[in-house]
Amino acid sequence: MSTFLELGVRKDFIKALNELGIKTPTEIQEKTIPILLENKTDFIGLAQTGTGKTAAYGLPILQQIDAENPVIQTLILSPTRELAQQIKKQLFKFTKYIEGENIFVEAIYGGEKIDKQLANLKRTTHIVVATPGRLIDIIERGEINLKHVNTLVLDEADEMLSMGFKLDLNRILRYTGKSKKTWLFSATMPEEIILIIKKYMSPKAEKVEVNKGALVNANITHQFIKTTIKDKVAVIEDFLDKNYEARGIIFCRTKAGTQKLANSLIEEGFSVGALEGDMQQKERDKVMRAFKNKSIQTLISTDVAARGIDVSDLAYVIHHQLPEKLEYYTHRSGRTARAGKRGFSIALILPNEMQKIDEIQNKLGITFREK
Repeated sequence: MSTFLELGVRKDFIKALNELGIKTPTEIQEKTIPILLENKTDFIGLAQTGTGKTAAYGLPILQQIDAENPVIQTLILSPTRELAQQIKKQLFKFTKYIEGENIFVEAIYGGEKIDKQLANLKRTTHIVVATPGRLIDIIERGEINLKHVNTLVLDEADEMLSMGFKLDLNRILRYTGKSKKTWLFSATMPEEIILIIKKYMSPKAEKVEVNKGALVNANITHQFIKTTIKDKVAVIEDFLDKNYEARGIIFCRTKAGTQKLANSLIEEGFSVGALEGDMQQKERDKVMRAFKNKSIQTLISTDVAARGIDVSDLAYVIHHQLPEKLEYYTHRSGRTARAGKRGFSIALILPNEMQKIDEIQNKLGITFREK
């Protein structure tokens, strides 16, 4: 096991990492940081959410920024507003002890007034963290200069594609020119990601795969409970009663199902909040704040609404229904067992859905136990 110093990370950054409780590199950090520090190359990193990817690419980016040059040198694309905010915050914390230079990071995303973000971009900015849709808006207004970008990071690339950002991504990749390095991080490798790699990245791109062959975090225990449609709420209530101190997320397939389940559980006195795509951004932020500060114990969410959520210490994920797409199971279950901790992924299934469990087991290389 290497130390951050042995990986080539500067002492002033290590001091900030120690203060954040990050003492030992994770596997993705250990394998990635030396490559990104030493090579001016395209890079592909395959790793689950919660494995420490932000520091894996963030520390090399910060060490390579020329603070004297007041232009945007790095662009980081993120699927959601929450993840963009989180990346910006983490990069800022890493820079706490650097002396004699200031590295400025701005985040741009939907759901906030564009004028405020445009005003922020007029200040010295070295790193921009952006969601694709809002970035395209700003590019089309001619209000951002990305001509000096030498590093483009696609974080959670598979999530960006599954959320419908394919056209935006292609436009941004073309707009930022060919002289940059592209670093792509993804939990899964669907066909559309392979096409982006072939089209926009060097065939000599370095590749790091963490837990090769294990598409899902090995610290997650996978279970299923056989039930009926009408008994699902009772099963969830029983689980929440027995695990009243634990925090987690319950996934539903539809917006209506999310609200209905949340209302049923609130009526029974459970501490839950709902998150779904039709909510106003203000309401969404309110629910997320309550969940992060632990005044809500359990979040009930659709797949899309939960994208980019990073809340530590979640003990479980419950699938009210199994997801339609296989990669969604990976993203859902990856919300628990983060940063080396253990967690449970529990699917509520109808008797005729056993073949879906078999399919998930075979394709993801995991084993379910009946609970």
